[in-house]
Amino acid sequence: LTGTHPEGEGAYLGMLAALEEAGIGPGAIDYLNTHATSTPQGDNSELKAVERVFGRNPGLNISATKSMTGHLLGAAGAVEAIACIQAIREDLVPPTINAAEIEPEFRDAFNLTLGTAQQREVNYAMSNTFGFGGHIATTVFKKYRD
Repeated sequence: LTGTHPEGEGAYLGMLAALEEAGIGPGAIDYLNTHATSTPQGDNSELKAVERVFGRNPGLNISATKSMTGHLLGAAGAVEAIACIQAIREDLVPPTINAAEIEPEFRDAFNLTLGTAQQREVNYAMSNTFGFGGHIATTVFKKYRD
């Protein structure tokens, strides 16, 4: 009931549904804020799901803002949504900090934005928020243009 699917099936389906609802393909996403609770099983299954959706894409910036805020429980999704919106507004991807060990299979698969924020154009950002019992919310944000 509380364990994550080893291949991240729920995360995979949530990201696909969010992309479909947004009317875009995976290649449109510039930045992904992962759920990433710093548990090996959870983080690895989420990255497997990310790889299924986006392929191995070093141009996709990924970060885990929980590495800076800790897990804010019910507020985590709201704070991570704000991080995505700010990334779009400022064209600045927040870093993942304190990530000492990355699974070898994922080291070069994506731009994990380790240690330092990265300046880049962010037109679309996606945020993953998961909870015990299969609660999944994936949200896509788009840069507003006049």
